Amino acid sequence: MKYSEEAAFAKLAAQCSTAEYCTNDIEKRMRRWEMDETSIKKIIQRLLDEHFIDNTRYCRAFIKDKILFNRWGRRKIEEALYAKHISKDVSTPIFEELDKDSYLDTLHNLLIARSRTIKAKDDYDMRNKLIRYALQRGFSMGDILSVIDD
Repeated sequence: MKYSEEAAFAKLAAQCSTAEYCTNDIEKRMRRWEMDETSIKKIIQRLLDEHFIDNTRYCRAFIKDKILFNRWGRRKIEEALYAKHISKDVSTPIFEELDKDSYLDTLHNLLIARSRTIKAKDDYDMRNKLIRYALQRGFSMGDILSVIDD
C-alpha cells in the first residue's frame, strides 16, 4: 500500500499516540508500505521531534511488560531489545532502575508454579530442571541459585 509522506506521518502519529513503538518498528512498517529512504528518515525524525516515538520510553515499557506479564529474565529481554535495534546505552540504565526484590519475586513465583508441574525422580533432578527452565526464561544463574537456595 502506497502512502504519501504526509498521510504516512498522520497514520503513524495516530498509531504512536495509542501504543509505544520503537524507531525500528516504525521503519519496518514504512518499508512494507514501500516508502523511499529519504521519506522514511524524514518521517522518523519528525516523529522523534514531536515525541510520538521515544526509544527510552519504549524500552522502559517493554522491560516492565516482559517482566510483569511474560515473566522473562534480563538476558531474554536484552536479546529481544537487540533484535529491535535498541542500544545497550538505552536499556542498561533502565535495568539498573529495576527493583531487585520484585524481580527476584517474579522468578520465585515462576519457579514455584513450574515446580508443581515437573515430574522429577528426586530433589537433585527437580533442582536441575528448575535451573534449566529459568535459564530458558532469561534469568542469570546467580539469581536462579539465590532464589532456589532460599
